[in-house]
Parts: sequence; structure tokens; C-alpha cells
Amino acid sequence: MSFSNKVVLVTGASSGIGAAIALKFAEEGANVAIVGRKVDKLKNVSEDIAKVVNKPLVIAADVTKEDDARRIVNDTVKQFGKLDVLINNAGVFGDAAITDANALTVFDQVMNTNIRSAVYLTHLASKHLIETKGNIINISSVAGQMVRERRFAYCTSKAALDHFARAIALDFAPKGVRVNTISPGPVKTDIFENMGANKEMEKAIWDQFLERSPLKRISDPSEIANLALFLASEKAVGITGSTYVSDNGMLLAH
Repeated sequence: MSFSNKVVLVTGASSGIGAAIALKFAEEGANVAIVGRKVDKLKNVSEDIAKVVNKPLVIAADVTKEDDARRIVNDTVKQFGKLDVLINNAGVFGDAAITDANALTVFDQVMNTNIRSAVYLTHLASKHLIETKGNIINISSVAGQMVRERRFAYCTSKAALDHFARAIALDFAPKGVRVNTISPGPVKTDIFENMGANKEMEKAIWDQFLERSPLKRISDPSEIANLALFLASEKAVGITGSTYVSDNGMLLAH
């Protein structure tokens, strides 16, 4: 699957799934723009990509800020002249029950990052994607199809992201733009470290996920990247408005 001369914009690309997606597209010849808030981690990803292909465009930005969102799209198009693939990957967890005093604060933060930013970036990128008859891939979660304790905000945001993709797939279809969603289960990233978990807590969380997995495994970010590559390729030319689950059977167990 060659993406030579294609331009791919990946949010939440400073580590984990986003970093793996950016690297995978770059390896296939794409010009890649990587977006994230953590400058040091973005630099590391950029250096990893530059070892095998051309250095990506690095954009330090907060996707929840409208000025930053406009800069993300404008800088990408200014640098590369077009946009072929938008990967809405940026996301955060949120630990709160609906009865907690901070429930609405957590809800607003999670919704702004996980769904509103994707809506706004898609709106800004739409004219460029229509010009190239491009692709949009939203990285969701199996949490959009199930519920967990103290995760009402996160589960709601991912369910919204899933349905958003289906709704805009219908709008974009006559214009030749495809929209799809990937819903991973647990993927081994630094997400819990970023939430402040220590090494012991991290190990306990991953061990628990491993035990719950029917396949008795936890995915690597490269697996999600491979799926994104397929969905954005000509091999998936007839696929739009679909959700692809890659969760080692977690939904089955739930």
C-alpha cells in the first residue's frame, strides 16, 4: 500500500497509537504532520520517523483551542500543498462518577478533547479533503459500545465519535470522501503513565486487562496503525461509515 505524495495529518501523535500511525504512513511514502501538546515527545516521534523517511512536520498544539485547530490545518496545507488523510486520534480519559462534585468539569474536558475537537478539525479540513477525495479516520474505543464505572464521560464521548463518523460519512459520500472509525480495546501505550499512575499501578491495570482478554493479549499500537493504513488505502475503496473493532475479544467478554 503506497501513500507516495499523500499528505496525512495525525493528532495525538506524540506517543502510542498516534505515533505508530504517523510512522506507518511515513514508511509508506506519505508526507506526515504530527500534532500533540508534549513537545519533547513530539520531537522523539519526529526523530524516529526521520531515521527511516523524511522528517515530518511537527505542530505543537492543543486541539481543544480553536486558534490552534486552525493553525494545525493551515500549517499542514501550507507546508505540503494539500491534505489527503485526517486521523482524529487525540483523546483523554476522565475519572468521575455522575454523582461526583467535579462530574461536569470532567465531562466538559473529555467531550471537548474527544469529540468537539474532532468535529472542528474535520470542519476545517473538509474543503481540502474534498479537493483530494481523501479520507477521515477517527480513533475511537470499544468504550463507545460498553460502559465502565466512573467512565461515563469517556464512554459517552466515544459513542458520540462513532455516530459522528457515520453521520458525516453520509454527507461526504457524494463528494468522494470516505469516513471510518477504529475502535481499539486496550493498547499498550503510556496512557496510564500520563494519567499519573506509578509503575505498580500501571502493571496492575495491564494485568487486569490481560486477564479480561479472551485472546489473552494486549494490542500493540502498530496493529491499529496497520488497520488505519488499510482503511485509508484503495484496498478499502468501498468502505465508509464503518467501525472496525480491534480488541482481542474484549467486547465479547464484556
